[in-house]
Amino acid sequence: MASTQAAPGTVLITGTTSGVGLYATKALVELGWRVITANRNPLKAEAAALQLGLPSARPRQLQHIRMDLSDFESVQEGVDNLLASLDGPLDALVCNAAVYLPRLKKPRWSAQGYEISMATNHLGHFLLIQLLLDNLRRSSRPVWTGTSWGNEGPRVVILGTVTANYKELGGKIPIPAPADLGNLSGFEQGFRAPICMASGKRFKPGKAYKDSKLCNMITTQELHRRYKDSPILFSSLYPGCVANTKLFRNTPKLFQILFPWFQKLITGGFVSQLLAGQRVAQVVADPEFALSGVHWSWGNRQKKNRQQFSQELSERATDPETAKKVWDLSMELVGLR
Repeated sequence: MASTQAAPGTVLITGTTSGVGLYATKALVELGWRVITANRNPLKAEAAALQLGLPSARPRQLQHIRMDLSDFESVQEGVDNLLASLDGPLDALVCNAAVYLPRLKKPRWSAQGYEISMATNHLGHFLLIQLLLDNLRRSSRPVWTGTSWGNEGPRVVILGTVTANYKELGGKIPIPAPADLGNLSGFEQGFRAPICMASGKRFKPGKAYKDSKLCNMITTQELHRRYKDSPILFSSLYPGCVANTKLFRNTPKLFQILFPWFQKLITGGFVSQLLAGQRVAQVVADPEFALSGVHWSWGNRQKKNRQQFSQELSERATDPETAKKVWDLSMELVGLR
C-alpha cells in the first residue's frame, strides 16, 4: 500500500431513518465500518436500512438503538445502554439528526420544556457529545501511513448548513431572518416558555432552525479550542444542498416540488442523497480529513469531481467569547452544570 489508509472503526450516527444519515450509514457499512444508528424509532431505522439493501445478516456491523435527541433523559438512557453493549470504544460520532418545522405558528416544546428545534438539533447533540467524550478518547484506530502503522484519531463530525454561515450568500437570506443568537438573553433566562429563541426575541420557526445549526457549528469550533490537545478531531461539514430529503417534509407541497429543481437548474447547488452520504463518510473515515476545527465544504455550486475545502466561517460561528457563552449556557440547559 502506497497511500495512507485507515482500518474501519465503529461509528454512532444520529438521524438515519432517511436522507443524509441513511446514505452515510450505507457508505460507511460499505467501507467496512460497524455502524450504530440512534433514532426515536429504531424499527423505522432498521426498515429504512433494509429497504436500501443494507445487510441484515451481519447484525454486528449494523445496530439500531433508541434515542430521542429532544429528550435529555432519552439521550442519557441511550448512551448508558450503548456503552454497556460496546466491547470497545467508539471511533467516531456523527451528529446528523435535525428537525425543521418552518410552518409552526407557535413554538413546540421538548420534554424538558425547550423549543423543539434548538432542543433536538443543538442541545440534544451537545449533551450526547459530552456523554461520549471519555469513550471516544480511548479510540485507537490503526492507520497505514505508507511506510509504517500508526493510530488514527477519533472524530466528532457535526452536520452544518450554509444557511447558518453569514460568510456565504445562503447565510444572508433575510427570510425569515439570518441565523443570529443576539446576546443569548433567551438562553440566559432559562430558555423555557414563553422564551423560545436563543436571542430572547419573538418566535420565528425557520430562524429557530438556522439558530440551532449555528449553535452546532459554534460547538464544533469550541470543542476544537477546548480539546486541541486531545486525540479527538472535531469538524463540521456542509455536503451541498440535499433538496429532496424528508428534512423538508413540513414545508408547503409546492416548495417540496420546486425547491429541488431550483437547486438543480438555477443555483447549481443540488446534491443527491447518495453523494451527500458519501461525503459524510469521507469526513468520518478518510485520513485526508484528519484535521480538527475545519468546516468542510464542496461549494454552493456543485461541479463534477470537485474536491473538499475548508470553508471560512463568519464571526458569528467563530467568535471565542460567543462560543464560550454558548458552551456554558448549554451546559446549564442540559443539566451538566
